[in-house]
Amino acid sequence: MTHGTDASGTRPFRLYGTPSSLYTAKARSYLIKQGVPFESCAAGEAHFRDEIVPRISRWIIPVVEHDDGALVQDGSDIIAHFESKGPTRYPAYPNTPLHALIGQIFEFFGGEGLLRPAMHYRWNFDDVNRDFLSVDFPLGFAPTGAPPELKAGIFDMASFRMRAAMASFGVSPETIPTVEASYAEFLRLFEAHLDGSPYLLGGRPTIGDYGLIAPLHAHLGRDPYPATIMKRTAYRVWRWTERMNFAAQDAGEYGRPPEELFPADAVPATLKALLRFIAEDYLPEVRAYVAFTNAWLAERPDLASGTSGFDRPQERRIGEVEFIWRGHSVRVGVVPYRLYLLQKIQDVADRASPADSADMQALLAETGLSDLLTLRTSRRVERVNHLEVWGDLK
Repeated sequence: MTHGTDASGTRPFRLYGTPSSLYTAKARSYLIKQGVPFESCAAGEAHFRDEIVPRISRWIIPVVEHDDGALVQDGSDIIAHFESKGPTRYPAYPNTPLHALIGQIFEFFGGEGLLRPAMHYRWNFDDVNRDFLSVDFPLGFAPTGAPPELKAGIFDMASFRMRAAMASFGVSPETIPTVEASYAEFLRLFEAHLDGSPYLLGGRPTIGDYGLIAPLHAHLGRDPYPATIMKRTAYRVWRWTERMNFAAQDAGEYGRPPEELFPADAVPATLKALLRFIAEDYLPEVRAYVAFTNAWLAERPDLASGTSGFDRPQERRIGEVEFIWRGHSVRVGVVPYRLYLLQKIQDVADRASPADSADMQALLAETGLSDLLTLRTSRRVERVNHLEVWGDLK
């Protein structure tokens, strides 16, 4: 499918991913909202497998391919890439301090902090989801024209791997009731916030919306079982997932408000409530991640800058860490990419003026998120040639 028109006559960008992919949903929503012409291309295409995967050194989506063959991999990097090219229809990065900080917090939390409900509601309800997923997955991953038996095999393999991975996000029979209660609380809070504005920070989308759309569209707003929950209990959230995949503002029910963010860098009470939720639900995991990573780095003082520490480029986890989440002891995989997104929050704060920094610190203290600025690893995570690598020692 091609979105938008290309007045220059050049070929649209190609977005390689799948309809079911959380991280593809983030990049796709951004391209739609900005009016960037692109073709949706399946990751099962031979060109992706034979030409793109060798260049990015691992099978991973999403990937944007330019007409000249240049590649950009990763949803966050795709957004940064297009934002760096000049003015966009809806600038993703707010230019006021509190909104800039909040946007990065929700990019971080959306793509990483909502993985427990995303995985649980996709893979633990086969009686409702399986018929849909067994068709949907192969359409994105199988080569065009693949026979039914190959499609079935692809789904079985993907299903097995994803169900195994679900445990590494902290989903278990013991935690499932709490996962469901936590997600219900999040929906209630986001629903209340969207009662007053069509997007997270006002009348247009920002980087925080693109972080949230990743799980809230691909898994939780599209798979049959969780989509029904969202439609039944959080209609405004479901409408927001529609809005985030429509090029225009699509906010008629709000009286078509100005396409501007909350005036004077305001932070409504409903948004502060969401930030407090992140502090309770996700900050314990962030603390554990950073502590584990610093210990892991301390054991490898000779790890060369610009390397990942992995034997194979497709590896992503440096280990596992255990922590207490809402009264449960859970064990999760530690992925440096998440620290890359955490750094984006800290970079916004580090660039702030003294007065703006004081406002940021006050907001984070009020909402229980002060640790987001102090939880730092001894080496930065950088992305070089589409891979996460370690920077110089601080």
